[in-house]
Amino acid sequence: MAQTLRLCVVAVLALALISLSQAQGPSEEDLVEDIMGDEMDVEDDLDLGIAGDEEEEEVAAKEAEPAAPVIPKVTYKAPEPMGEHFFAESFDRGTLDSWVLSKAKKEDIDEDIAKYDGQWSVEDMKDSKLPGDKGLVLKSRAKHHAISAQLLRPFIFDSKPLILQYEVNFQTGIDCGGAYIKLLTQTPDLDLDQFVDKTPYTIMFGPDKCGEDYKLHLIFRHKNPKTGEYEEKHAKKPDADLRTYYTDKKTHLYTLVLNPDNSFEVLVDQTVVNSGNLLTDMTPAVNPAAEIEDPEDSKPEDWDEMPKIQDPAAVKPEDWDEDMDGEWEAPQVPNPACEAAPGCGAWQRPNVDNPSYKGKWKPAMIDNPNYQGVWKPRKVANPDFFEDLHPFRMSPFSAVGLELWSMSSDIFFDNFFITNERHTADRWATDGWGLKKAAEGAAEPGLATQMLTAAEERPWLWVVYVLTVALPLVLIVVFCCTGKKKSPEAAEYKKTDEPQPDVKEEEEAAAAAEEEEEEEEEAAAAVAPKEQQESAPAADKKSDAEDSPAEKGEEEEEEEAQDENDASAETLEDDVLRRSPRNRRVRKE
Repeated sequence: MAQTLRLCVVAVLALALISLSQAQGPSEEDLVEDIMGDEMDVEDDLDLGIAGDEEEEEVAAKEAEPAAPVIPKVTYKAPEPMGEHFFAESFDRGTLDSWVLSKAKKEDIDEDIAKYDGQWSVEDMKDSKLPGDKGLVLKSRAKHHAISAQLLRPFIFDSKPLILQYEVNFQTGIDCGGAYIKLLTQTPDLDLDQFVDKTPYTIMFGPDKCGEDYKLHLIFRHKNPKTGEYEEKHAKKPDADLRTYYTDKKTHLYTLVLNPDNSFEVLVDQTVVNSGNLLTDMTPAVNPAAEIEDPEDSKPEDWDEMPKIQDPAAVKPEDWDEDMDGEWEAPQVPNPACEAAPGCGAWQRPNVDNPSYKGKWKPAMIDNPNYQGVWKPRKVANPDFFEDLHPFRMSPFSAVGLELWSMSSDIFFDNFFITNERHTADRWATDGWGLKKAAEGAAEPGLATQMLTAAEERPWLWVVYVLTVALPLVLIVVFCCTGKKKSPEAAEYKKTDEPQPDVKEEEEAAAAAEEEEEEEEEAAAAVAPKEQQESAPAADKKSDAEDSPAEKGEEEEEEEAQDENDASAETLEDDVLRRSPRNRRVRKE
């Protein structure tokens, strides 16, 4: 038992050590080196300045001591745009020189909130792991914000894809507000000073949240080739759970990829969360239906839409009882003469439910022979029909803009990038967002801390933790440290003729066989000397009879004595067999 307990303790300790080692997560150096490689500088704060003999002695003493682990520090390096691109902004100059603040007012709202007077600032993140990495910050709550910037040159949708990406960090969380970007349509009258919500845009893309509605917009304005009017087309809602991107207060990379074959991808942190086709996965559809219902058609007056009718041949049975309470009687009022005299008045039998009551009779329903189905207007050719098989060829855009209302402040934007080369966008993401991810990962708490934090936000996770961690440990202890103990009563059984309590069949059979063997050996030992004694006088008698015939009388007496001894031996054997446990069991059965 003690050895089993020791093994259980060792097993539990081993599991605990494994859990702790996993909770520590990857080392900071691994996170930094894997993502950034040679492009990242690691500073060592150890200062080995030597000044004089005293300092040399101190250095020697320090070198003799075991070296403490050096915590790497990620040095920020601004990303540099490479390859073909139309817009690149990292805000590392610390100014908004290339950006234009809107001076316009929103229409059709109160004058007090019509102005775009929300404040913008270029600054570090509040809890930055990369000193020197600046971004654009939306500073005001419950204000309209509008800011925009020109592209290096207009983007024209031709034979190459569009890749748009930028970073967002909800530093204080987000209650209700957006962080989406608009790609402003190239028009002759585009004035960034007057950028408002109604300024024409080609694409609107990015996160938006209000209450528990988490959205990731992809909207493009499609131009009707027949009328020249624009209509918004919304991509289907992503199937992925977007909640974490709004609540974890981390920097996330949002990427949109539109391809010339009309396919699209929406990525968060370089992971696809939504995909589809502009022709089949937008609402409303890009192309209208070829036929529509005739607006001038109307349903005929005699059109029968009833699939079932009452059977006109059905007759109510004569014995059908529809009465529940009998005939109507005038209501009774209290008799004033009976107020002080209990039992006064004529006795009436109480009413009971009618056992023959069948309810109100209705004729059976049958199929309507005149049923014509549900009426629908006839179809006619759609006069507004058109077919655009290349919705990717959208209106060119020449500027980017953020036109937002938010009930939360300190929304951090960074590293806007527009290109038509996927590898160029990936390189920009690695140099910008990848560096942030490495720095955040290096300072990130261990797995255990993350689990506790997650459980504080979602208390139901405690149930998962108990089932996945505590329950296996309990089962190990139960199976290792407990077992069937030998009954002390079973060890005290004695070999005796007295009845004993029932034990398992195997133990009883083994004990009975052992006892039987011992008793047979005792019986054989008791019988053997008598046989030897009997055989010796018999030989003497035979020799005496041959020598002297006069001794025959004595020989007969000895034979009688031998018969008595034989009978006594047989009696002893019967007595031994009778006392055998096997015979007792047979008798008991």
